[in-house]
Amino acid sequence: MDSALDVSTDGIWCYVVLWVVPQSSSYKVRWKNLKERLVSVCPSCSDSFYLNQPSPHAISSPVYLLTFCSSDRRGLLHDVNQVLSELELTIQRVKVTKTPDGHAVDLFFITDNLELLHTKARQDETYEQLRAVLGESCDFELQLAGPKYDNLQYISSLAPSVAEELFRCKIGDNEFHAQALSSDMTKLKKASVTIDNSLSPGHTLLQISCIDHKGFLYDIMRTLKDFSIQISFGRFSPFNKGQRELDLFIRQKDGRKIVDPEKQDAICSRLKVEMLHPLRVIIANRGPDTELLVANPIELSGNGRPRVFYDVTLALKNLGICIFSAEIGRHCTTERDWEVYRILLDDNCNIDMSTMVGRNRIVDKVRRTLMGW
Repeated sequence: MDSALDVSTDGIWCYVVLWVVPQSSSYKVRWKNLKERLVSVCPSCSDSFYLNQPSPHAISSPVYLLTFCSSDRRGLLHDVNQVLSELELTIQRVKVTKTPDGHAVDLFFITDNLELLHTKARQDETYEQLRAVLGESCDFELQLAGPKYDNLQYISSLAPSVAEELFRCKIGDNEFHAQALSSDMTKLKKASVTIDNSLSPGHTLLQISCIDHKGFLYDIMRTLKDFSIQISFGRFSPFNKGQRELDLFIRQKDGRKIVDPEKQDAICSRLKVEMLHPLRVIIANRGPDTELLVANPIELSGNGRPRVFYDVTLALKNLGICIFSAEIGRHCTTERDWEVYRILLDDNCNIDMSTMVGRNRIVDKVRRTLMGW
């Protein structure tokens, strides 16, 4: 949704200007709700004077469990995703199963961006929108999640070979495996990240140029946040011929420039990795079944990447692939925590999932949808 950005700060106040456009003409943006959400995450004027007191916005939203049972069909999960997204309900976890008689039993753990799901009016609106998609015969139940949510925090264990493939740090040019980039995506590797300390006496200039993708700014900001880097000034220009260029004047949290060569290399290397593979997508065997796995890093705040499940289900719907079961959970590695989407695919479709060609087609379609291409 972002198009251009200017940001500056004097160390006390931060001034941010965003030029934004919807991703498509058919996407309905609730501008009033968007403004309220942006205001809610900003510190209040009094917060800077009471640093030891938690912000009232830091309190996490209650998690609700939405359970429904309906006749299964191709694209069902994405249609539910779309309704929840338009209602500004965020999916935190999901457990989807298919019964032998052809019904889908879905458990969605959701939070309400509007903080109104405890009201009858908001619940009725949710039921009405879902019934419009799923039909009147669909059964719903909405309640506070409680301990059920805690029991689904982490996914079932991954096979060591699958985990190694999914979470590996580098993808080699000549490696033949499920995450290998298609030939026309290798231009991603032309990303340029440079650091210059000669232009400002008090700041380090970070310059980034790479192919545009959905979440480009998000991936850079969450990476700098991991390194405790503060941004003083920045400009994010409209993309030109598919390329994005970003200039940031940055400092360490102690207010000093970044002069340590090892830290400079670590920041540049990490940024390149995050721009090349902000998400991991592979296909693996799970017993006799075919499983699609998608993983993204978890932010320091504990949040996962927005709208991943939405894009994955959209890609599978467009490919004509039904989902047999799905789950979202966390997985810990030695370096970081990940949010993992495990989706068992129904092989009753026009794509031969037993062949590498068929599997690569699925991986490529899912990755492209996630990257906004």
